Amino acid sequence: MITSLTALRQRALAFLGGISMYRLVLFALLALAVIAIALSALGVIVSPTPLEIVASFAVLAVVIAAVDAAVQRLLRLPWRLESSLVTALILLFVLRPGVEGTALLGLAIAGALASLSKYLIAWRGRHILNPAAFGASVVSILGSFGAFEWLGTSSSWWVGTPSLFLPVAVLGLAVLWRTEKVRIVLAFLVIAIAVSVLRQAVQAQGFAIAFDLGTALSFAVLQSPFLFLGAFMLSEPLTMPPRRWQQFSVAALVGVLAGWPIAIGSLFTLGQERALLIGNLLAFAFALRGSVRLVLEQRRSLTPTAQELTFRARGTVRFLPGQYLELDVPHRRPDARGTRREFSIVSAPADLPTLRIAYKDGDQQHPSSYKRALAAAQPGASLAVTGTWGDFLLPRSDAPVLMVAAGIGVTPFVSQLRQLHQTGRQRDVVLVYVAADSGELAFRDELAATGARVVVFTRDEPADLPAHWSWAQGARLDGAGLDQWVPDLGSRHAYISGPPRLIADLAPALQKARSLTTDAFAGY
Repeated sequence: MITSLTALRQRALAFLGGISMYRLVLFALLALAVIAIALSALGVIVSPTPLEIVASFAVLAVVIAAVDAAVQRLLRLPWRLESSLVTALILLFVLRPGVEGTALLGLAIAGALASLSKYLIAWRGRHILNPAAFGASVVSILGSFGAFEWLGTSSSWWVGTPSLFLPVAVLGLAVLWRTEKVRIVLAFLVIAIAVSVLRQAVQAQGFAIAFDLGTALSFAVLQSPFLFLGAFMLSEPLTMPPRRWQQFSVAALVGVLAGWPIAIGSLFTLGQERALLIGNLLAFAFALRGSVRLVLEQRRSLTPTAQELTFRARGTVRFLPGQYLELDVPHRRPDARGTRREFSIVSAPADLPTLRIAYKDGDQQHPSSYKRALAAAQPGASLAVTGTWGDFLLPRSDAPVLMVAAGIGVTPFVSQLRQLHQTGRQRDVVLVYVAADSGELAFRDELAATGARVVVFTRDEPADLPAHWSWAQGARLDGAGLDQWVPDLGSRHAYISGPPRLIADLAPALQKARSLTTDAFAGY
């Protein structure tokens, strides 16, 4: 059952991986806005009106795009219109739309503050606070003071209505599946809903009124902004900490504060967007490493279809073997996949400040704009890394491990095996290496130096295999093949790394393993 779900998840990720995260979020939010306008025109949503929605979005989009363009030009950064529009759309659903002059002015101020926070409240390229949450919070808090009562907008979270629940759920799930944050946001939702129901029960008892669990649950699920907050704001990668347990900690904190807003005097509460900002501060404390600059020193061909890039890190970078980085390669006219990609780190932590990544660079009729820009980068080029993430880590115990690498998916295993070898740590590891043919086996010398047992699944027999390597006689990797070459599979922790579609095909073959951890990448 677990492996079937893993296969389904990887196939969905493969489909969604053809589009950049920012553009997927943008399309989802645009679709949600169109649905909201239609429902408002039909009278299903009483407020806001279609005119208020359109006018408010126009003001937010123009102001945020203008501020982003000005600051990015000043800092000589590439202008990312998608980011501006995403911030505008999130604020559209968080703030109260309107057509009055004061309402539009309040929206404009919130948009400008949200945009400026990306650059002023940042640490080495990393957002400290969610921009939309910051802009909305400042305007709402200012509006609670007498001197700023003229501000015609504040947080309303009108997106939290039963008629928008299903669209938010479907579109939000697509975004979360792409960013692989489904479990994180699900934990947030469970906590926020449970705390909200508890709060309603306590309030009912305090006012000596009847409490109905069904009504309370319906209110917390269908008439609250929790789903939108989790799917489109909490999940933002640039305000997320690197490790999964840290992400769950942030989700739990935001869930508690959102579910039970704490009153600050008689002015405002620490609910919703303020809860998210407090969670952002915790995430920042976990991820103080920030971003670094990598200077390209060398590129070399690993196989006919794969290349390796060697960088020297400028600044402090820390990572664990098996983690990945996100590399930003700005270029003109980026396509739908954007200017950022995730790469597993090939080198071991002991190799720093040298850091290596590898990627598939085979012949394609229509390579992405990112791949073309990366291929054009010359030694001396300085590229930004926003941080290191991931939980594709070997178990702390000395339990036996099975590594299954599909093609260039061997990269995190190279890092892990190199680190084990360099630190002198002994553990029982079997690497099953799947490639189209023997010429596509990368890092042969490095893997051989670690002494790990390797089983090669290729159509043709590789020449001059090391003594502890075996060829699977041209067999296709399936359950029977694993039983033959790894008879103690049931006692091993299994790890798979490679393209999502291939992981989906291989996952059922590993159903006998002690546990299964996957590391997918969607291509470049």
